[in-house]
Amino acid sequence: MYFDQKETFNLQEREEYLLGRLRETLTLVLEQTDYYQKVLGTLNPASLHSIEDLQQLPVTRKSDLIHQQQGSAPFGGLNSVDPGKVARLFQSPGPINEPEGKGEDWWRMGRAFYAAGFRPGDIVHNTLSYHLSPGGFILDSGARACGCAVIPAGVGQTEQQLQVISSLKPNGYAGTPSFLKILLDKADTDNIDVSSIKKSLVTGEPLPESLRKYFIDRDISCLQCYATADAGLIAYEVADELGMLIAEDIIMEIVKPGTGELVKLGETGEILVTNFNQEYPLIRFATGDLTAEILEPDHSGRTNRRIKGWLGRADQSTKVKGLFVHPNQITEVIKRHPEISKARLLVERFDGRDAMTLVCESETDIDIPQVEASLNNICRLKGKVTQLETGKVKSDGQLIEDLR
Repeated sequence: MYFDQKETFNLQEREEYLLGRLRETLTLVLEQTDYYQKVLGTLNPASLHSIEDLQQLPVTRKSDLIHQQQGSAPFGGLNSVDPGKVARLFQSPGPINEPEGKGEDWWRMGRAFYAAGFRPGDIVHNTLSYHLSPGGFILDSGARACGCAVIPAGVGQTEQQLQVISSLKPNGYAGTPSFLKILLDKADTDNIDVSSIKKSLVTGEPLPESLRKYFIDRDISCLQCYATADAGLIAYEVADELGMLIAEDIIMEIVKPGTGELVKLGETGEILVTNFNQEYPLIRFATGDLTAEILEPDHSGRTNRRIKGWLGRADQSTKVKGLFVHPNQITEVIKRHPEISKARLLVERFDGRDAMTLVCESETDIDIPQVEASLNNICRLKGKVTQLETGKVKSDGQLIEDLR
């Protein structure tokens, strides 16, 4: 019924377990990481007597990693081993570099797959990207941790993917919910049998209840999880339960955005994650994502705290088709095209699909195909460019506006 015994720890057992892991990790980072040696100074890990004592430590912001890594490549000094001793090195849009350690299921995703009903012998069609960014590998490792076989489908090539599904008959899907709908709709249009898929674990973008119902009506169970390339699994859904359970093997704090101060129980705040990955440990890592804790009791037997899931961003960065887009990327597009005097990226959703449009102002005609090429190259996502009349682009300091 459970992935492991940690899911049923009582409050004291979980506190003791996490506090022990925290002290071990702090000892490690003080000895082996350049970054934490600087920011933690003379901290004595034994001086932390409870999880609440974490509030004494500084916050490390995901949004600062871009500049931190530029000054200390490739991982900003947060790594505790040499870059050549990790299993893989990735570069996500930003750019932000991430490692994968050599342990099994390094991002701890098996727990989410298990809760979503995946078991040994299942075949999982995995549609997150295996190219440069780690999404495909994150889901791949979690599925295999549950004893599943994985089809490394990656992104795009809808027609080819449908032929693979029809031929190999996977009973599970992993990826974004919008792409699952694209596959199902295209299968209907082309009369291709994909009825083997009976379960799904989705991530990378919001899951509207209307879309979940669409899958359920097609006899496909659909649960979601929340993970990041740097922190790994953060929270996951369990069938017939409200919200998401916080993952074991991390410490989550919910704080007032831009601070390290905890919000009141049930209030919305920014997620801080502390994990214990040996190669790339994170201490009070500010994800930039917002959530709130759920106070109602859980009935699944799992005892960890629960959150309402993803409730937006504390900064302007946002996810489009499962990949982050950051304000500095829009700044880079503008720098490449000096004729642009003002620009703003609009992120919208049409028919369940993410879409982004860069609206620009200029005193001369903009070469739209060239700007679109820059936008696509820098963000690694396709987007449109539109030139507006002078004064039509808002002047409120925002470079990204999420309208979904």
